[in-house]
Amino acid sequence: MTKIEARHSTRQIHVGDVAIGGGAPIVVQSMTNTDTRDWQATVAQIRRLEDAGCEIVRVAVPDRAAAEQLSRIKQVIGIPLIADIHFDYRLALKALRAGADGLRLNPGNIGGPEKVRKVVAAARERQVPIRIGVNSGSLEKDLLTQYGRATPEAMVESALRHIRLLEDLDFSLIKVSLKSSDVLDTIAGYRLLASKTDYPLHLGVTEAGTLVDAAIKSALGIGILLFEGIGDTLRVSVTSDPEEEIPVAYSILRALKLRERGVELISCPTCGRTEIDLIPMVQRAAKLLRGVRTPLKVAIMGCVVNGPGEAREADVGIAGGRGKGILFKRGERVAKCPESDLLNQLLLEVEKMTGEKLLK
Repeated sequence: MTKIEARHSTRQIHVGDVAIGGGAPIVVQSMTNTDTRDWQATVAQIRRLEDAGCEIVRVAVPDRAAAEQLSRIKQVIGIPLIADIHFDYRLALKALRAGADGLRLNPGNIGGPEKVRKVVAAARERQVPIRIGVNSGSLEKDLLTQYGRATPEAMVESALRHIRLLEDLDFSLIKVSLKSSDVLDTIAGYRLLASKTDYPLHLGVTEAGTLVDAAIKSALGIGILLFEGIGDTLRVSVTSDPEEEIPVAYSILRALKLRERGVELISCPTCGRTEIDLIPMVQRAAKLLRGVRTPLKVAIMGCVVNGPGEAREADVGIAGGRGKGILFKRGERVAKCPESDLLNQLLLEVEKMTGEKLLK
């Protein structure tokens, strides 16, 4: 197969003003790790996520004090807000009254059928979707007994149970996730669920670890599913600042040619032929280019073997030699610069091409 399979056909819902499923672009989400009760810290982090490209944000709502801050948070952010609720249906009701654009909960753990009915009625009145979030670490005990562990089949059965609970209440504004820290279980679970339902699917590999491990696991798990046409939203879970998640998410989408946002940075791994101090140059460039929204291919190459060719293929690029380098723009040689000025000249060209300020 040389191209991505056709997207799995799903219903379309809206989280705030963001369309999900039904052929809409795949949406990048994240979750804050601040104490939601500290609304100022939470808003500050959400704004950083917005700047990085996050399109929907989820916040934990562990208690009443956190729920009481949601309306304040909602008023000053620019992306839809999802409230993450467990165990207490009253928190879901408060979140809805506060203007949450979505709920993430498991209907089976918020207090019984009558309490589920109250939450669903309030969500229906406001046309607010509910994400059913199945996690391998919190699967129902009877399913663990039946299947022996949190298998893909067990996770799918859990999801279908929760779907039926909502459908029995005539509620269909549903999104579903099946998250495991095991990449192969994640892939198998989503494949099975996609064959059984047309609700939008939120992709993720949970508890994926630190940045390198999370990027690898997510690129494999999320990437394979997206290649097969499965998935409508995604989150890359990283044990770090959540802003670190967003570039990885867009790199996955960009590599599969599903979304074109931001800079694709091409740089050589260095070898004995490298004659400029390339590694710190690339590290600085990656940091400064992270906030660029315009789709752009940027090359930073360190030798005369592959460097000129890769730099010519990029929208803008540099190919280094001994203490100097050549700047290319859309295939044309623009200038010859000393090593000390190479990166600044590259960034100035990016600024001209995008209208986005990088250098102060």
